Formats: sequence, structure tokens, C-alpha cells
Amino acid sequence: MEAAQIKEMVRARYGGIAEATGDTSCCAPASSSCGDTAPGTPAEKSRQMGYSDAELAAVPDGANLGLGCGNPQGIAALKPGEIVVDLGSGAGFDCFLAARQVGENGRVIGVDMTHEMLKKARENAAKINAVNVEFRLGELEHLPVADNTADAILSNCVINLVPDKAQVLREAFRVLKPGGRLAISDVVNTAPLSLELQADTALLCGCIAGAAPVERIESWLAQAGFIEVRVTPRPESRELVASWAPGRGIENFVASATVEARKPGGDGASCG
Repeated sequence: MEAAQIKEMVRARYGGIAEATGDTSCCAPASSSCGDTAPGTPAEKSRQMGYSDAELAAVPDGANLGLGCGNPQGIAALKPGEIVVDLGSGAGFDCFLAARQVGENGRVIGVDMTHEMLKKARENAAKINAVNVEFRLGELEHLPVADNTADAILSNCVINLVPDKAQVLREAFRVLKPGGRLAISDVVNTAPLSLELQADTALLCGCIAGAAPVERIESWLAQAGFIEVRVTPRPESRELVASWAPGRGIENFVASATVEARKPGGDGASCG
């Protein structure tokens, strides 16, 4: 499938999720993304990903759609005053959590290519008067953010959906300040997919068929210029991954992982 076709398919699926999901609803189009067909409420799914009850209670209703495959907040080590960019910000869940950590002197920029998600995120921000959060329309391969802006970049199970993942990582490198860091949760490919799974377009939109092997991600990060690269699969994610397409055995082919890296320069612990 052509890259443009993949992108439009993903855009349509996630736009559908945003429109179908109200403040109290967890309904969404079938097989449309990570976690959305798994049993349970968005809060229950997010607990499986590693979010705490305190984190879940800290965001406005409708911000947590139960999507994702991990908790990038757990590895980000955000500090007051920092500037954070969230790649594929959706309804704003991770942005609002990050905003609490960076405080009023910090800033969070969410980037998403889906108009419906941006609308939902901005409505959620207005609910809590989140003045240190903004949401921008853009594609991850061409971020609408200036060079050397961010202390940290977050992302939760979105980069795997992009056809040109290497370009996303090059853009992340550009946007980070010297010494800035990546804190990403995503899925990685742990075994070659069967032809049946490769051909399933629902799995392409569902964070499975687009997953790349650890070695390839490490190579892309190094080629982009990152240092201190760590891509760490999470074996405990097996049950969560299996719930995305029950009975298909996808947990034998992909796993959730944390992706960490740093842009050279600075002191390695930069603050905005």
C-alpha cells in the first residue's frame, strides 16, 4: 500500500474515533487503533499501560480515549519550566499530564494530523483553562515546531503508524534543544508477521502491521544523530497487546516498548 493511502486511512480511522467518543463513551470504530477494541473503559486500559489513578484523575473528561501502548510520562522525568512536544497528541491526555509537571513556566505543544482530534483536544483544554498547552495541526514527518525548541519529546503508540518513521525521528532531533531527550512508548516488531497479518489493513491502523524491529529503530535514531539510545521491549505488555485483536496471536509478533534517546549537547538534563 502506498504511503499516502496509509496516511489517509489512519487519518480517517482516528478522526472517526474522535467523533465517536463522547465524554463518557468508550465506543469507537472496530479495530481502529491500539487498545480501542480491548475490553474495559479507557481508564482500565490506561491502568494496564502503566498510568496511575492519580494521573487518570488529573485530566479532563474526554481526554483519555484508552489509546496507546504504554506511559511515556514514566520515563520522561519532566521538570518545571521545560518545553514539551507530544507527537500524535490525540485528545490531549499526555499533554495535560505533562503540563502539570512543567508548571505555569513550562509549555506543552501537541501535534496531530487529525482535525477531529485537534478539536477535541482544544475543547478539553478549555474545560480546565490549560493556558500552558497548545495543539497544532501537522504531520509528524514535518513538525510545525521551530528548531531547538523542546526539552523533551513524548509520543504514545503513534510513530509506528507513520510510513516514514526515520523522517519522524529526524524531525524530532531537529526540534529538540541540545541535550533534549525522547521519551516514547511504541510497539516494536519481535517476529516476522505472517502474510495474513501483513495484509490486514485494520492491523496497519491498529499499531501492529506498521511496527518496526528494535534494531531498525536503533539504527534510525543513530542515523538521526541521537546518542544514549535505548529501545526496551516490555514483555509484560503481552496481555495488553493480545487484547487489541483477540484470537489473532498478534502478541507473538509485536510488543510494547520504551524508546529513549538524547540529542548531543547541553548538560544532558536541560531545563527550559
